[in-house]
Amino acid sequence: MKVGILTRNRNSWCSLQLRRSFLKMNAEPVCFSFKDLTARVGFKPEVSLGEIDVLGDLDAIVIRPIGRGSLEEIIFRMDLLHRLERLGMYLLNSPSAIERAVDKYYALSLLEENGIPVPRTIVVEDANSALSAFRELGGDVVVKPIFGSRGIGSTRISDIDVAERIFRALDFTHHVLYIQEFIPHGDYDLRLLILGGEVLASMKRVADSWKTNVSLGAKPFPYNPPDEIREIAIRASEILGCELAGVDILQTSRGPVLIEVNSQPGWKGLQTTTEINIADEIASYVLARARESKGNR
Repeated sequence: MKVGILTRNRNSWCSLQLRRSFLKMNAEPVCFSFKDLTARVGFKPEVSLGEIDVLGDLDAIVIRPIGRGSLEEIIFRMDLLHRLERLGMYLLNSPSAIERAVDKYYALSLLEENGIPVPRTIVVEDANSALSAFRELGGDVVVKPIFGSRGIGSTRISDIDVAERIFRALDFTHHVLYIQEFIPHGDYDLRLLILGGEVLASMKRVADSWKTNVSLGAKPFPYNPPDEIREIAIRASEILGCELAGVDILQTSRGPVLIEVNSQPGWKGLQTTTEINIADEIASYVLARARESKGNR
């Protein structure tokens, strides 16, 4: 079998692990980025990668982080993924799941509507409304980019003057203001990796600050989540349609609170906390789903 790995960097840690795992399983990995693809309408091949007919020659595609782009680029990339899926290509994750998860407001609203505990959040487009939101949420908030991951761009604000300065700057540059209550949670949070409706691995991320991303310096430790935490993480991934998901949860005085679901998670830090070979598990899952998908074509 031949499996595509859609990645910005074929030599990134996770992409390298996937390549090695597919090779171990006698599957040929093919790494490429969106800029390597050519899409056609009205004649074939519908999508090509150099001399490769993507639909004819690849059995599945694993989608790593899509990365930044203009509005046109992002829309085209998602349109292309949707077309590949419509024409029978197995994608991990599906473009619909990626669209739900990447949009923090869309994802959080779907989760809340389905009974998942989430932080109180206010989203506005006006600085004055944002200042009202700051007061409504208790004067201690986290402002996040509505699209983004790894904690980049997230800022905790507990001073009204600082809040006004930041809100007016974001308003001036036409940003949506996504404002979330700050929830005290000690020095750690939880990351659970979901694959195919099961918890594959989990960790506690301990940090020196309120940001607990491993990419920003937090330390990963093994963690065996109780049933309640497992159920929240699995249910959240199902609501968003993610077969593979990194689910971030806080343990708080009011119980577990889900912060985010990442549809294109990395696992470098998580791998240090478990004897399970995460890349092997993902590769095995993808190959099984690809065979199943081909059988249904």
